[in-house]
Amino acid sequence: MRQLLFMLTLWAGLAGPAAAQSDEIETVIGSQIEAFLADDFVTAFSFASPTIRDIFRTPENFGAMVRGGYPMVWRPSDVTFLELHEEDGALWQTVRITDADGAVHYLDYQMIQLESGWKINAVQVLKAPGLSA
Repeated sequence: MRQLLFMLTLWAGLAGPAAAQSDEIETVIGSQIEAFLADDFVTAFSFASPTIRDIFRTPENFGAMVRGGYPMVWRPSDVTFLELHEEDGALWQTVRITDADGAVHYLDYQMIQLESGWKINAVQVLKAPGLSA
């Protein structure tokens, strides 16, 4: 019984920070998407990691890449946050985005934490999960 109480206490103690971390990550991704919807590429660029900022150099270059390569992120009609998971030491937030035409896309956002807060370090489009009978 003591072991069970200990495990529940430990789990409860860890769940709080994990939930806060997830909320912060969702806020960053959601804020970037809101900036894209407003065509505010300067603000959207501010949520990118230093690595991404070095690659694209300017908000205009970054905006052109998103418009051309990730139109579902630039103009989503619906955004749903799914699971936050760790792979090889990196944190990934899975997001389901419905585009303006009603097509559903699944994306993984790699997140890194800096002194200034969470930043988006990569985005990859995932294959849609298969349907099962």
